[in-house]
Amino acid sequence: MPFGLTNAPTVFMDLMNRVCKPYLDKFMIVFIDDILIYLKNKKEHEEHIRTILKLLKKDELYAKFSKCEFWIPKKKIKFEWGDKQEAAFQLLKQKLCSAPILALPEGSEDFVAYCDASIKCLGVMLMQRDKVISYASRQLKIHEKNYTTHDLELGAVVFALKIWRHYLDGTKCTVFTNHKSLQHILNQKDLNMRKEGEPLRVRALVMTIGLDLPKKILNAQTKARKLENIKKEDVG
Repeated sequence: MPFGLTNAPTVFMDLMNRVCKPYLDKFMIVFIDDILIYLKNKKEHEEHIRTILKLLKKDELYAKFSKCEFWIPKKKIKFEWGDKQEAAFQLLKQKLCSAPILALPEGSEDFVAYCDASIKCLGVMLMQRDKVISYASRQLKIHEKNYTTHDLELGAVVFALKIWRHYLDGTKCTVFTNHKSLQHILNQKDLNMRKEGEPLRVRALVMTIGLDLPKKILNAQTKARKLENIKKEDVG
């Protein structure tokens, strides 16, 4: 499915509905590029998987094995927490608090903040000389859910500069965002009331805004979309 085209999701969804029509709601559900095959009997389930893979192949559509999950645990089943799980958990905590995952800042130069926003959260990351200093994220406040994309992305920048002010105050820092219009925020003459206070905080720091760093922006996006910041929704 081509990205960036306005009607791409609609057209692709229509294609999947036509291709999978013989089995829809019988033992499978489709949503755009996601396919769920369900059945209680393992033998029949394996046959259905083969059937769907053949069906997709016939129309030159292919499932990526690395993105497939099989026999997902049911929600009501209690997760077993044993010695193996506890050891993995302790190791994870140790790794997250040690180099190269997190490092202590050295001096007050070369700070770089990566910022991103989603429709539910803000996510930011502070680095210095390619070492991660800190991660941060938070849910959107009720009034922020009505913000435009531009305002949300600006909010992520302000959030980063505010919580890490003890690192960045009086220094020169670089802020990376994937929202191009923020390049001009420091030079705008006419700002609405909500934005007037924010650029003042931004202008208090000598800041350069950069763009188009998808791999590093991804870290901030991950924080902005992490499960802890998104309320669980009952989808039946």
